[in-house]
Amino acid sequence: MEFFRIIKQKTQDKDIQELLTLENLELMSNEIIIISIRNNIEASIGSIWGEFTLTRNEIRGGLRFTLLECPNALTWTITTGLQPETESIVIHLTINREEQKETFIEEINEFLDDQSNCLQQIFPS
Repeated sequence: MEFFRIIKQKTQDKDIQELLTLENLELMSNEIIIISIRNNIEASIGSIWGEFTLTRNEIRGGLRFTLLECPNALTWTITTGLQPETESIVIHLTINREEQKETFIEEINEFLDDQSNCLQQIFPS
């Protein structure tokens, strides 16, 4: 399954990469709690889904975040300058299931709504 949020605000991929570090995760989401930062690409986090290793990787257009131990292989990207909205910030989240319980889908949507709201505050139009 895949989920999108489009934030109609212009920024640069380097700004996303420089600002959204593991040390600054609280700027990006109210639903992630840092337990410990292992290095510049891995942290132990807590979330509504439990405790996971979160990885942060710089990619073309922005960043990719992955919950390594997640049974749904939950991954999301925050990018700009790419399709489907080259002049916007795009959050794209995927899980490795074609179907999922409605409560989990609602939690994913709440997670994305929270991130969208936080990013609109970080990257004002």
